[in-house]
Amino acid sequence: MKKIFTTVFVATLATLPVWAENEEVQEINMPAEERIETSEFEPNGTPGAGFITDLVNNSLESALQSAAPAPAGKAQLGRKLTDYASAPKFGGYFIGKYAYSDQDGAKGGAGFSQRLIRLYVDGTILTDFKYRIQMQVNNSTFHMKDYFVEWSHWKELAVKVGQYKRAFLFENPYNPWDVGAGDYSQISNCIAGISDKDGNVGNGGRDQGLQVQGDLFPAKSDGHRFLHYQLQVMNGQGINTGDKNGHKDFIGSLQFQPIKDLFIGIFGWTGDYVDNIGVEIDRNRWAASVKYEHNDWTVRAEYAHAQGILANYQGNGKADGWYATVGVPCTPWLKVYGKYDAYRADKTWGSTKTIYSIIPNFQIHKNLMLQLQYNHVHNRNLEHKDYNELWAEMYVRF
Repeated sequence: MKKIFTTVFVATLATLPVWAENEEVQEINMPAEERIETSEFEPNGTPGAGFITDLVNNSLESALQSAAPAPAGKAQLGRKLTDYASAPKFGGYFIGKYAYSDQDGAKGGAGFSQRLIRLYVDGTILTDFKYRIQMQVNNSTFHMKDYFVEWSHWKELAVKVGQYKRAFLFENPYNPWDVGAGDYSQISNCIAGISDKDGNVGNGGRDQGLQVQGDLFPAKSDGHRFLHYQLQVMNGQGINTGDKNGHKDFIGSLQFQPIKDLFIGIFGWTGDYVDNIGVEIDRNRWAASVKYEHNDWTVRAEYAHAQGILANYQGNGKADGWYATVGVPCTPWLKVYGKYDAYRADKTWGSTKTIYSIIPNFQIHKNLMLQLQYNHVHNRNLEHKDYNELWAEMYVRF
């Protein structure tokens, strides 16, 4: 099956035309904010507004401007309501999924499912204070995803308080629309905490706490910043949960950008987690990463190591994994990703699960994307180690 996957992947790449000739077409058909992968670390790190929310946002902004024109001078301090705030920007999107699997015991896979529905609102107050509230529904489960306020007067120093993504891995902060695949990598899920193995907690890679971040050392040539840093003090319990032991998780990231659009990152995380039956689990994790995003090309590779993971309180307490993904823009409406993804639950080769994927993304409209994904899975933890998966997902902004 690996030979079949390799043949399909190589053949796909071999049939791609020389895209330099199409760059002008892409510039005309796709606005910049739709071409660049955004980060959920920032208030504008969302997939953008859809046709319904565009109408709501434009109407709301016009109504607020007509009702309360901006006064001259400085904003008043105190409790009096003033209009020194942007009109809030609403947005929403949903992802529907069909999954087939020929794995033994999977009974053909999950079939049709609702992956998620998200609603969010962003805005600013007094120019320097940014906020976001984001909610999500998974089938019958509703929960808060993000809520934070960030003071960002300077590029070199910004302070954020609330619930948001952990500063661990490049992939973790990507919203699902931009990650390029029907799921995050295994290290993002298992080590960055999207669906953490510590006590089987799924928390979307988020936590509650305080963050300081900034961009330093601007280049004279093009203005890009050579260094981005993030420091976080978090509860360690995940989303919508208070601290259970008084200890805090400390997470940090240094991201170097030697040339524009090339990022080299190192990440560290130390802390602990208390599960539902009171067992305290230490967390000591680090990662090294590289990514390059330019002219809609994507190259991203990351390695992560964890000490203290106890999946069901078995194993040796160690885990690691790595992945590499390449996204190739084929036309203004087609981008094809290839991905190699490996995870070792006990940091032994006998516990390795490897996934080989090819994923065409069809951007039919800025508010509608169709995605097909073929996975060949080799899982050494199973008796029947090899199986195949086929996913089809529909992304809609509204």
